[in-house]
Order: sequence, then C-alpha cells, then structure tokens
Amino acid sequence: MVFNKFSSTAVAALALLSPFAEAAPTSFQLQKRALKFNYGGEKVRGVNLGGWFVLEPWITPSIFEAAPGNVVDEYTFCQTLGKSEAHNRLSNHWNTWITEDDFKQIQRAAPGSQNGFDNSGRLGAISWGQGDTVKQTHTALNKIRDDHASHPAVAAIELLNEPMGPVVGTGTVRQFYMDGWGDLENSNVAITIHDAFEGVTSWNDWGSGMWSLLLDTHHYEIFDSGSLQMSPAQHVSTACGFGSQMASNNKWTISGEWTGAQTDCAKWLNGRGKGARYDGTFPGSSYIGSCGGKYTGTVAGLSSDDKRNIQHFIEAQLDAFEKAQGWIFWTWKTEGAPEWDMQALLAGGLFPNPVTNRNRKQLRLAFRMSKD
Repeated sequence: MVFNKFSSTAVAALALLSPFAEAAPTSFQLQKRALKFNYGGEKVRGVNLGGWFVLEPWITPSIFEAAPGNVVDEYTFCQTLGKSEAHNRLSNHWNTWITEDDFKQIQRAAPGSQNGFDNSGRLGAISWGQGDTVKQTHTALNKIRDDHASHPAVAAIELLNEPMGPVVGTGTVRQFYMDGWGDLENSNVAITIHDAFEGVTSWNDWGSGMWSLLLDTHHYEIFDSGSLQMSPAQHVSTACGFGSQMASNNKWTISGEWTGAQTDCAKWLNGRGKGARYDGTFPGSSYIGSCGGKYTGTVAGLSSDDKRNIQHFIEAQLDAFEKAQGWIFWTWKTEGAPEWDMQALLAGGLFPNPVTNRNRKQLRLAFRMSKD
C-alpha cells in the first residue's frame, strides 16, 4: 500500500504486491460514477511513501543490517525471524517510519512475486500467474475495494504494481486488468494499471468501453549501462521525450515512479549486498564513474555538480510528466540515499517548493551549456 498526495486531495494508491487465475470475461455496465479527483483537468503531483508497508533494503538498510545475512526482502525477513519477532519489528517500523508529521510536510511540499524484484516482497523467480495466485490477488483487491474505495481520501486504486508482462505474459496481465476493472467499476476511484514494462504507448489499443482508467508508468534512466553513460543533458532530453510519449496516449497517464538519480549508486538499490553498475561493483558491469557521496550520504554532502544536475533533472521531469496527467515521485524519504529522498531534496533546495516554482530559464541555459 502506498499513500500519495494528489494536489489538495490525499490519495491512497493501493498497489497490490502479491499474488491469478480464472479468466472470466467482465461484463460492462453503462454507468459512471464521479471521481474524487479531476484527472483530466488537474495535474497529479505526489510522492510515494516507499519502504513503509513493503520493505526495500536500499530505503531502510538498518532493518536488514539488524537481521541475518540471508534476509534480502520482506518474505525472507518474516521467514527467518519467525511470525512473532517479524511482527514485533515490522509493527515498530510501520508505526515510526511514516508519521503524522510526514503527512504535514508532504501537504506543504506538493499541492509470489509479479516481477522478481525485492519491491514485490519476494526476490527471485516470477511465480505470479501460477496456481491460485491470480485468485488470491482478486480476493485482496476486493478486500481493499470494500474497506477503502469509498473513503474520501482514496482517489485511485492500482490493480497490481509492476507486473513483468514479458515474463508473466501480456495476455495474462491484460485479462487480469480487465477482470480487476470489473471488480472496481462501480467504485468512484480511478482504476489504475501499470504498463507492465510493455512500453508507455503500448496500451492504446486496449480498454475500449472501460471508463476511469489511469495508466501508471515508471520512468528511470539508471538500470542499464547505456542510460548510465548519458550526459546530464541527455538525461534531460530523454525525460522530455518520454513525457511527450505519455501525452500521446488515449488514456490518462502519470509517471507513478521516478527519481532525481542519474546513477544506481544508492546502497543496495540493486538488492542487498549488490553493488552499482555505475562504479562497476555490480556483477558484469564496468566502471563509469564514482559513487562517492551517493552510495550513502546526505543531500548537503553532494558535490556542487551533482546538486546542479539533480536539480535540473528533477525540474525537467516535472515539466515532462505534466505534459500528460502528472507524477508521483519515488520516494518521500530514505535512510541515506540522497538522490532519491524527496524530503531531503526539498530541504536542500533541489526539489522546487512549491512544485510549480521551476526555473525554466536556468534549466534551458544549463541544457545548452551541457550540450556544448
């Protein structure tokens, strides 16, 4: 579950992170319910509360450092510590990682595994889609609908976070989305689907007759060597082009995850105990540059060049994603990943506050200088 701030409306974008099955066709009803947020008329501007209800080693490394070395995700955390101890530690984390003060700050800042990643809760093989995993997901989705969809703060529910379409199967994902839409069609929430790593423009031929659809795409320029070798100006240009693709869609589209990072240096970003492609410490990678100050550290400790590049990259992405319906930054805070920490980036002046206060003239000048 990830809570976000959409303009003046607090939104719970509930991304199911676990386990599908029967492919029963959905019957469409010719009725709509008014949504709680004007997606076509206002921009989505929000931040994810990452690492709160699903642990990720790079966001809260201290939780993993206090556990045995075989603990690499929330599944192995619970499996290794046992039900009682895991519950005690997780309860403390849930109660302290995000507090009422965080929500107050956010309000002032900003008017088996379905993919094999640790952010799914279980690192390793992709088993979603097998056995009764799809059925379990529908059960969880319906529970979330019944408990939360009518709440005035819940403006969107995401059916499944980051399913790996090329592995799970596009047909399986699309059928689940169709059935999941049927589960939620009579709720007055935006029914949100992830692009399933099929490409942000790949869903234009799908969804005819289905209302209240919101497409979520996650834009990162750091998880392959080609992206990591780009110059700051190329990062900006790539983001601008991606925003244009988003705007070309026939569905409301947001970038539901993105970052100020232009490296994958953050400690354990690629998994507990794994290094970075950028400095050549990730298996099979070659050195591109130093991770000094970015492996772990603070925004204040970044070099002046890094600060400038991060600031320009953030502002370029804000402009790019608002060509479409908007954005939700990943993530609100971390224990020591300065390129990813919106709370710290705001305090350091690298993230505009208010978010509409962007120095476009400075951005254009920096872009031209970087190209020269």
